[in-house]
Amino acid sequence: MRLLSRTLLVTAVLLTPLTAATDASATPGCVSSVPYVAGEGGYDTYRIPATVVTGKGTVLAFAEGRRGGAGDTGDIDVVLRRSMDGGCTWGPLVVVAAGNGDTRGNPAPVVDPRTGAVVLLTSYNSGKVTEAQIMRGEVTPEQGRRVFVQRSRDDGRHFTAPREITRQVKLPSWRWYATGPGHAIALTHGPYAGRLVVPANHSAAPPAGSADTGQEPRYYGAHALLSDDGGRTWRLGFVDDSYEGVHNANESTAAQLPDGRVYFNARDQHGTSTGNRLDSHSGDGGRTLDRPYTVQPTLNDVPVVQGSVLQLPGRRAPLLFSGPSVPTARRAMAVWRSTDGGTGFTKVLTLSQQPAAYSDLVPLGPRTVGILYETGARGTYETMEFRRLPVDDL
Repeated sequence: MRLLSRTLLVTAVLLTPLTAATDASATPGCVSSVPYVAGEGGYDTYRIPATVVTGKGTVLAFAEGRRGGAGDTGDIDVVLRRSMDGGCTWGPLVVVAAGNGDTRGNPAPVVDPRTGAVVLLTSYNSGKVTEAQIMRGEVTPEQGRRVFVQRSRDDGRHFTAPREITRQVKLPSWRWYATGPGHAIALTHGPYAGRLVVPANHSAAPPAGSADTGQEPRYYGAHALLSDDGGRTWRLGFVDDSYEGVHNANESTAAQLPDGRVYFNARDQHGTSTGNRLDSHSGDGGRTLDRPYTVQPTLNDVPVVQGSVLQLPGRRAPLLFSGPSVPTARRAMAVWRSTDGGTGFTKVLTLSQQPAAYSDLVPLGPRTVGILYETGARGTYETMEFRRLPVDDL
């Protein structure tokens, strides 16, 4: 019965009405596919989508494969499926970073424009500790959140073993730490062309004398990781360290605008201000922010959840944002458009009214955008769907 229900669920998703894309790299008439289904491949649940397209046009769909349940802690691998036809069909599931009982996740992939290598950043913690324990400072550095990088030089078929870069990118006072999740970016024009920029977030220890509950929301902040040598060495870029509780920048995403600036958009993790999305810009390639994070009021339909941004190519092309569109629930995945570099957004497409949560946008060609997102007929994390969206609809 459980297998039958999953089959019906996937069939329902694939039959969801949407105008078919006509990209040359796709199977004719292909609109949607489901690379991950809960309970298949040895995993209870798949979460945390991240996707990029390689220089050869291969779509890489990363996720967390959670063995013991849907929770954020435990035995979790970073897994990958590859598509050679624009996200219509998928190759076998492979493990890119094995947890081996511990937690590896928050994939943040990016393609290095100079070499074509796929660079993947991920986060780690012991599978025996919880986020709450890490936030309270009750774990050793080895058990806590650590940062790793991997590379693939063969179009995502194989990746190097995870290499730790924690000391380069994590301050000693930070406790929680998360790369992305979702794709990172490579700057393609302007004085910082070639730089890899990975949006990330952290929590800090409370000031001396404060009550150390570890769950105080005012200690959340966003930051960026930068590399100017294709991911071999890393350093911190901007650090949002106000910790004032009004704007709590958390899971983050980034895009380079046509004018060369980097646009950052972040989840507001229970800040006291009205609104669940924050944003800012950087004019120096992510090294500093032009202004502190503030609420993006035109995205107030979005609940507290991760989101994704993508700048379409072209001088006058729009900036896109994806996320659920019910402010009080993770439901109704939608896409918004900005024609002024993120100053304001307008909702242009709702994919369905089904439960939906995390998402990641990816360019598939001049006429098509892809979105990999968590969804399901009854529950939010039943599948990850890959939907092809005609640019004309956006």
